[in-house]
Amino acid sequence: MPPTQRPIYALALRLLAMVAISVMLLLVKLSGERGIWLPETLFWRQFLPGIALFGWLAARGEIGRLATKRPWIHARRALIGGLGMFLTLGVVQIIPLAEATVLGFTSPIFAVLLAVVLLGEKVGPWRWTAVILGLAGVVIIAGPDRAHIPLIGLATGIGAAFMVALISIQLRDLGRTEEPVSVVFWFSAFCTPAFALVFLRIGVPHHDLAGWAMLAGIGVTGLAAQLLMTAALRYGSVASVIVMDYSQFGWAMLWGWLFFSNVPGAQTWIGAPAIIAAGLIIAWREQVRGSRSGERSPAA
Repeated sequence: MPPTQRPIYALALRLLAMVAISVMLLLVKLSGERGIWLPETLFWRQFLPGIALFGWLAARGEIGRLATKRPWIHARRALIGGLGMFLTLGVVQIIPLAEATVLGFTSPIFAVLLAVVLLGEKVGPWRWTAVILGLAGVVIIAGPDRAHIPLIGLATGIGAAFMVALISIQLRDLGRTEEPVSVVFWFSAFCTPAFALVFLRIGVPHHDLAGWAMLAGIGVTGLAAQLLMTAALRYGSVASVIVMDYSQFGWAMLWGWLFFSNVPGAQTWIGAPAIIAAGLIIAWREQVRGSRSGERSPAA
């Protein structure tokens, strides 16, 4: 029996998830400034949630929920997801938090393009308009000033958004047969050894208490975000809760101002609304298309 839909509760859970993600990215940036290698950050980001999830299931006698008949699909998802995580966490160490967050909002645009290429979906004028609007926002934010956003930072941010879009298609496939806890656990199980090999090869630095606290915080906030997002989707649809994702921009601006004295420039203030509007248009059209799932609906 599916859970009762509770839209306001779902929105609150999604909002808390965005707070958790913004804090995680803040800690990633702070840890980078303390000289902690990104591969080590990625290791702890995956190891701690994986161990916590396994321990929770073991305590409940529910290890069987992790059983899967699709290990190679999980491995493929981990390969794509691991690269996506590397780019997503890496970009905040290159450019300001607000700009890194806005570039992440281009993910729905790439999801539309991938749906056309990989799934053969027909896309109508609304979603094509959103794609063009979003890309225009990226061009505005990039601007001619490379000191504002260096080319490597721009490429990393867009690459991260593309990988997130690609992961969403992978998750759609896995979601047909796998529980969310299984997807999260196997992602950690496949990624953790790979990240461990990388950071152990380059050497483990000696951290002080603050450094270890940051690494622990990254793992805890990452797990909290995953659980909150999963819970939000139990009580509300993707189209109804996704609007809260854009609150992350506000948190990113706040953390950037408080911790790094960064204030977004005029380019970001002009380009960000265009990208956010594009994402909202796509979310709206997905909701419309979902409501017509039992009918032959026109391209949107």
